[in-house]
Formats: sequence, structure tokens, C-alpha cells
Amino acid sequence: MRDDPALRTLPVAVGGRPDQRGVVATCNYEARRFGVHSAMATSQALQRCPGLVVLRPAMEKYRIASRQILAIYREYTDLVEPLSLDEAYLDVTHAPRCNGSATLIAQEIRSRIAQTVGITASAGIAPNKFIAKIASDWNKPDGQFVVRPHEIDAFVAALPVGKLHGVGKVTAAKLNRLGAHTCADLRDWTRVDLQRHFGKFGGRMYDLCRGIDAREVCPDSERKSVSVEETYTPDLPDLAACAQQMTELVAQLAARVRRVDAERNIRKLYVKIRFADFRKTTVECPGSAIEPGQFQKLLETGFQRGGQAVRLLGAGVRLEEEEALTQLDFLFGAQ
Repeated sequence: MRDDPALRTLPVAVGGRPDQRGVVATCNYEARRFGVHSAMATSQALQRCPGLVVLRPAMEKYRIASRQILAIYREYTDLVEPLSLDEAYLDVTHAPRCNGSATLIAQEIRSRIAQTVGITASAGIAPNKFIAKIASDWNKPDGQFVVRPHEIDAFVAALPVGKLHGVGKVTAAKLNRLGAHTCADLRDWTRVDLQRHFGKFGGRMYDLCRGIDAREVCPDSERKSVSVEETYTPDLPDLAACAQQMTELVAQLAARVRRVDAERNIRKLYVKIRFADFRKTTVECPGSAIEPGQFQKLLETGFQRGGQAVRLLGAGVRLEEEEALTQLDFLFGAQ
């Protein structure tokens, strides 16, 4: 849209071809009004929005823009933690620019991104990562939202439980069945009760629903996983066909793990499967090395859950995580 003004009033998506099982990587707000969203099959997106303009990804263009944006961030603070090509946390607690005002820093950075890169950006300003992330979505596109320390309690209390970091559709549905629809509802639960229902993550929810998040902004954040995956056309018809493809995937995974020098940090192995009906399952186990036989066992377990043709296979390793700890001021996301 930046490079072709004719696209600015049209529904636009970036993604793969519909006849090759492509998926939508991202889309503009005009497309979202039709119900199009990222990770949706391109064919389904075109059914919802027949006038959708689907563009192929241009990764080098995105990398150039990302480098430009990160360079702007780092003029304000060394504490920049990239999340993706277009998002990052910035800790500006001790930043000298703009008289130390996080709000003014955010305004200035957004203006510079528009002038330098030619795209809009939104920012969330808050005392910690969890709240800054939510605030960054509050006034999209091209806006910012501030949650001050004394506003945290009321702001978080009104949030649906599905907004909590790490709570997906399944967990949110379980919480709703148990009577917890908002963070205010969740505060009626004790830490012990939450841990009984949700394990270790229950303790995390206990803190988040009170607006507590002690994670630091980590400029050198460690890689948490390495994986490879492949979508197949046509579907893989049975377990034998999947096993044959898994052998190749594991070889690719081993090469990628060596390339990023992660062999010593492997702690879990996992296999991801998406069946022909789009249902997904992931199977994992402890492991400290890439063992082809173990991946085949994980594949067998996962395949039995669907018992039908497979459209996507993935293999990966989870790496040892360092303890996450303390504070931030805002999150930026480009649009």
C-alpha cells in the first residue's frame, strides 16, 4: 500500500496462492472487515472477500523496513527487544530524550517511522510488557495508548480473560465454563485453585489478572525453539507416507539446529500435524538431541489422534529457557 497508492482503498492480503494451499500472512483493515485474518487459508479468504487483492511476500523489502525501524528505536534506548519484523519492546525508563517522557518518545518515534519508512506505527505505553502489548492494540492503526501505574487495576480488571498472555481459545473457553469471563472474575480465585486447574500456568494467570508482569526487556533474548514444516499437495494419505516425509523433515531440522548452534540447548522434541480437515495437534517429549526414531514415535501418536490424511507436518525442538524477570515501558507495532 505504501508503494502502490492504488491499493490503499482496496482489501489487500499478503500470502500464498489459493490453488497451492497458501495462507494469509497478514492483511489490511479493509480486508479484515470481511473477516479475513492471518493464518486463514487464502482460498477461504477469497470466499469471504471475492475482491481481495492477494500479493506475494517481499521479504527483502520487509527486512529493509525492519532494519530502518530498529535503528530508530535504538537511538532512544539500548533496551530494545524485537518480537518480529514489525514489533518490539522498548524500555525507556532511563532514556534521556524528550525529558524522559515515554509518551513523548512514542509520539516522536511514530512520527520518524512515518517520515523515514513511509508507514504508520502504533504504541502502547505502560509499566510492564503485558499491559504495553495490550495497549499497543488499543488505538490501531496509527495511534498510541497510555496506561499509567494508578490506572492498571481498573484497566486490567475489565479485560476479557482471553487477553491474558498465553491464554488461547481452549483455555479461555475453559475459564468461561468455570465462570471467569473477565480478569475481575479471575481475581476471585486463589493461586492454589488456579494452579489446581491449570498447573504452573495458573500461577502466571493469578499475577496477570492483577496486572503483574515482572519480565524484563531483553535485547539479547534467547531463541526458544527451532523448527521446520511443510504443507503437502496433495495430502499425505496415510502414516507410511507421513513417516517418509518426517525422515526428510528431521534431516532439515538437524541442519538448521547446527546452523544456529543450538545442539547443546535442546530440551524437548515435538511434532506438529495439521489434518485434511484443518484440525491441528502437537506431540512432544523430553529430549536432549535430535533422534529420528523418537520423532517417528511422536508422529505415530499424533497421527492416531486424527486418523486421516495430513496436509502439514512439522518437526521441532524446544530450547532451554532462561528465567524471565523485570520491566518495560512500551511496545511498538508497525501497520
